[in-house]
Amino acid sequence: MQFHLNGFQPGDPEAVFEKKDFSVSQKDRALPQTVDVLIIGCGPAGLTLAAQLSKFSDIKTVIVDQKPDRLILGQADGVACRTMEMFEAFGFSEKVLKEGYWVNETAFWKPDDKDPNKIIRNSKIQDTEDGLSEFPHMVLNQARVHDFYLDLMKKSPTNLEPHYSRKLLSVKINNSENQNEKHPVTAFFEHSDNNKIKETVSARYIIGCDGARSVVRKSLKLSFKGDSANQGWGVMDVLAITNFPDVRLKAIIHSANQGNLLIIPREGGYLIRLYIELEKLNANERIAHKNVTSDHLIAAAKRILHPYTIEIKEIVWWSLYEIGQRLCDKFDNVPVDNEDTHIPNGFIVGDACHTHSPQAGQGMNVSMRDSFNLGWKLASVIQNKCSPNILRTYSSERRTVAKELIDFDRKFAKMFSAKPKTANSNQKDNVDPKEFQKYFEKHSGFTAGTAIQYYPSIISSNSKHQHLALGLKVGMRFHSAPVIRVADVKPMELGHTIKADGRWRFFIFANSDKPENPISATNALIDFLRDNKNSPIVKFTKPYEDIDSIFDVRVIFQQSHREINLEKINPFLLPLKGKLGLRDYEKIFCIGRKNGEDIFKMREISKETGCLVVVRPDQHVANILPLKAFNEISEFFDKFMTKR
Repeated sequence: MQFHLNGFQPGDPEAVFEKKDFSVSQKDRALPQTVDVLIIGCGPAGLTLAAQLSKFSDIKTVIVDQKPDRLILGQADGVACRTMEMFEAFGFSEKVLKEGYWVNETAFWKPDDKDPNKIIRNSKIQDTEDGLSEFPHMVLNQARVHDFYLDLMKKSPTNLEPHYSRKLLSVKINNSENQNEKHPVTAFFEHSDNNKIKETVSARYIIGCDGARSVVRKSLKLSFKGDSANQGWGVMDVLAITNFPDVRLKAIIHSANQGNLLIIPREGGYLIRLYIELEKLNANERIAHKNVTSDHLIAAAKRILHPYTIEIKEIVWWSLYEIGQRLCDKFDNVPVDNEDTHIPNGFIVGDACHTHSPQAGQGMNVSMRDSFNLGWKLASVIQNKCSPNILRTYSSERRTVAKELIDFDRKFAKMFSAKPKTANSNQKDNVDPKEFQKYFEKHSGFTAGTAIQYYPSIISSNSKHQHLALGLKVGMRFHSAPVIRVADVKPMELGHTIKADGRWRFFIFANSDKPENPISATNALIDFLRDNKNSPIVKFTKPYEDIDSIFDVRVIFQQSHREINLEKINPFLLPLKGKLGLRDYEKIFCIGRKNGEDIFKMREISKETGCLVVVRPDQHVANILPLKAFNEISEFFDKFMTKR
């Protein structure tokens, strides 16, 4: 899909000839006085959270931003494999696949040993290793990601739209002994374009997605800890002509004396992003003090690319930033001393609680996954499906991830900014280009987002039964694999059945018995889930709700689709649902024999015994259990689910 040929055009590339109106039709809507969830900030973190909560018609959500309108240009662009899996859960991964740039290879360039003033290609490598995910690493303008979320929100049951031009002044939270107060959070706003207009909103929960200068963070009395690398960089989205041969590949370029450059091809076939290293900053010096212009960035890029040339035809967007790694001690408003007695009602997400360099492409990705972790928990508590205790897990789980990211980023950014070792330059702080490439390859799973693991908690079990499915690690995201849906023989990815709808998944990997065997371990588990008073489905699903409204049960048989007779399958796997009581035929799967794809082998699942894989609403594996571990199933959910 090609676009931007005749100049940059924001918005939907399939509507480039339409007259675009970016005005907000309901800009002057008053803020409601009371809400369940108040989200501050319409960046990727805020919109991910809003999109998740917009799916629940009984949850009143408001999202505000001090900007006058939605984002049109610039900012982040990298979309990791794990984030694409999340986009699939929201239902717009195919739009990103169609419109975005696919990062397939990365080229590494270094100084020419024969003439260090020139650069030469050192190597090319596959960007992400095979089997890491069914999705590629993508690049797409952050504004387009926002558009997809905004469209999803507007079409949701709540028709959720942001309130723009609202500046948050302060937040007050009543943390008195009265923990039962309905709306303990009070937020005070003024209109960004008219400071005489003041508004107040009371909420059950407030979430600060308002960036590195977060007002919510300051109001919650949380602070950043960390340091700056005293290194300034410039970033530009440009339309350019160059004879550099790898301009349509992700290219990491280390020059001998002119600095370093990262080229990221952008969507549309013509646009590229340049990350350009600037002179090192002195202690306590800010990049804003350097009076750097776009001409400075272009000149630096030309020097680094020598002997290749580049002519900038159009600058779409540019900015400056400083490398630094900062992290908050907590991501919620409950002090460590009160964690056992108090439930958080104020949270910070994304850049509001962790900042790092953009070269590894993690900022937007990690921020959105912060929200993906928090959103379903808030919804479950507000709907009284889960105990408020699960809200404590947000800070512990996501801070661990952020800490791992910052540790990685500190070393990655240092190696990226270091001068390369050459025959004529081998100083102590210089980095061998081969070592940098090895570090890049070694951490590909981390940068792809697929190596993240949540540790044991109230909603994540230990690895007692990990041996039953060695390829589906407890605490890590559910690693999808190809299967066949039996009813219509459709080849598909099993992980794509996990949607961002707040439901838990029970994936029953059947044992070797025939599907119709009434006394098989598989059918014994299904009967327990359907009928037993200790079953979480029986215990926590209301009589008038669809049987899969909280727990979505799916089975994967080892036989081929032609060996499975739906007439003899346990009827629980063909449930009657909805107002008309229609039958759901999409719960039963089998291995895909056509191409030799066997999910049992791919994910190292015992074919003799099978197993039950419990998956959280955010796609992470919560538990792996034997098929007959009825007591363990019940005990696991009793820890945090509530009878409604």
